[in-house]
Amino acid sequence: MSKYKLAVFDLAGTTVKDTNTVGSCLQAALKTVGVDASVEDVNAVMGQPKPWAIEMLLKQYEAEGDIPSLYAEFRRLMVETYETSDEVGEIEGATETFQALKEKGLLIAVDTGFERDITDVLLTKMPWASLIDDSITSDEVENGRPAPDMIFELCKRHGVEPHEVIKIGDTPADIGEGKNAGAGLVVGVTYGTHTHEQLAPLGADLLIADIKDLLTADL
Repeated sequence: MSKYKLAVFDLAGTTVKDTNTVGSCLQAALKTVGVDASVEDVNAVMGQPKPWAIEMLLKQYEAEGDIPSLYAEFRRLMVETYETSDEVGEIEGATETFQALKEKGLLIAVDTGFERDITDVLLTKMPWASLIDDSITSDEVENGRPAPDMIFELCKRHGVEPHEVIKIGDTPADIGEGKNAGAGLVVGVTYGTHTHEQLAPLGADLLIADIKDLLTADL
């Protein structure tokens, strides 16, 4: 049995194959107000609540726009893409990893910078949806990542202490969330939106290049 009780995984880029869907939809929404945001600038705000990300990008590009309207457009594009795309699927090895961790006695949860409507559409397309014990979204807590609110809420729901949590994600916001929550193990994955070099200075306890590397870690 594991010394941990709850593994909290990010979705897009960590457990869900993301062919830049999130970034492309964010770029497309911003283009409606004349902002041509670069991939690098969009990646810099990945993992954050998307209204905040939109606000930061508007400021960065010295542009004006109605944040609720832009966020509504982003959500429309995301739901449409996830509902219709044949390219949306699991990161290879996610199902195997979830099954193995559950066999070690861990609960499996996902948390995300998306809101519930996008998350539910996404989860219906994942082969491992029945394996997860809980999910939580940024609109269900007061503060999204890198604040620890989602982890704290999951801990409250399941009677788990933060030091009994493993947090796994592909963005600085994921690592920040885990560290701010006092998670027992913070894992950065380097196959998502950020590279090993980008994540290395951020203080994760472990960096992995394949989700299945968790199966050989000291858990």
